Amino acid sequence: MNQSLLDVDGQILLISQFTLFASTKNGNRPSYIRSAHPDVAIPLYEAFHKCLEKLLDKQISTGEFGADMKVSLCNDGPVTINIDSKTRE
Repeated sequence: MNQSLLDVDGQILLISQFTLFASTKNGNRPSYIRSAHPDVAIPLYEAFHKCLEKLLDKQISTGEFGADMKVSLCNDGPVTINIDSKTRE
């Protein structure tokens, strides 16, 4: 946990997932109304992809934006942490 992705020559799989922005405050079903529409989200996703490739000086694998994908992974480490950038929790 003391090394960065660069330190370990790690890899990234960049997948868009609007469902992470779901609001579960009301009712039984999540709302995605605050998620960006594709005309906004796709350019942001593509710009982030290019930025990662430039910063890491390597190709970054991606999924297909908006597609129904089956993604599996094996976390190599003791923890998975979700960070709320607004509350820093």
